[in-house]
Amino acid sequence: MKNRPLSPHIQIYKWHISSLVSISHRITGIINFFAITLICFWFAFMLLGETNYQIIKNFLETFLGKFILIGITWSFSFQMLSEIRHLIMDYGYGFELKTTKVTGLFVIFGSIILTILIYFLGRGFV
Repeated sequence: MKNRPLSPHIQIYKWHISSLVSISHRITGIINFFAITLICFWFAFMLLGETNYQIIKNFLETFLGKFILIGITWSFSFQMLSEIRHLIMDYGYGFELKTTKVTGLFVIFGSIILTILIYFLGRGFV
């Protein structure tokens, strides 16, 4: 019994960009599910009248509302870029170690840049 091989444990496993992107892809998928549900409730709530629209508008102008909107924007951006990465991999490309690192970093930093660009577009700066 003492000579049995042990599987790598999470404490000694070396993290890679690909594993970080993979786990983040799954987490953002769950976030996006709840975000789409929340957006549908917001729209249904706004259809009930102008006062409800004003309540939602006032909430989205608070720090928490802006944080949620930016978070949802980042989550959608990350998911979209990660899906494009997976689509390319489904065609059989991008499995080399260097390529997976580059595309993983592109997904991470690209989603941040895309979120900033969308924010500036929404504010009328671009």
